[in-house]
Amino acid sequence: MDDLVEGWPFWAVYAFFLVVVLARSNATYWAGRGLRAGSARSSRLAGHLDRPAVVRTEAVVRRWGAVAVTLSFLTIGAQTLVNAAAGALRMPLRRYLPANVLGSLAWAGIYTTVGFAVVEAWLGGSWLWLALAVVLVLVVVVVSRVVRARVARD
Repeated sequence: MDDLVEGWPFWAVYAFFLVVVLARSNATYWAGRGLRAGSARSSRLAGHLDRPAVVRTEAVVRRWGAVAVTLSFLTIGAQTLVNAAAGALRMPLRRYLPANVLGSLAWAGIYTTVGFAVVEAWLGGSWLWLALAVVLVLVVVVVSRVVRARVARD
């Protein structure tokens, strides 16, 4: 993985990751906010708002607020749910943005330093395994959607 950032100074890699995480988390916040809008309530995606994981995440965000947003960046898998829940609950931007920036700064720091080492150790330095994993996930998603559609039709 050294060739991914070879020649890049630390600050450039950090800045890249920071821009990526800020864009992703804010897009997720606004998507969550849109799902709770009146007209979106009838959309296909709005049905996911009653799932147990979403209900639990909204309870955490309701209780802990901006702290939950900041700490979610130190977890794997919770960031998206927490940011979407913050948007769905219409957390004011004056609370959300500082929490989001603090969490994003931490996330970018982790991925710029330790994250690369963990991924390289896991993959053994080969991007082929990562590509195969992505293809496998895509195949599973497509097959599961086709099966669900057929079951729903029958």
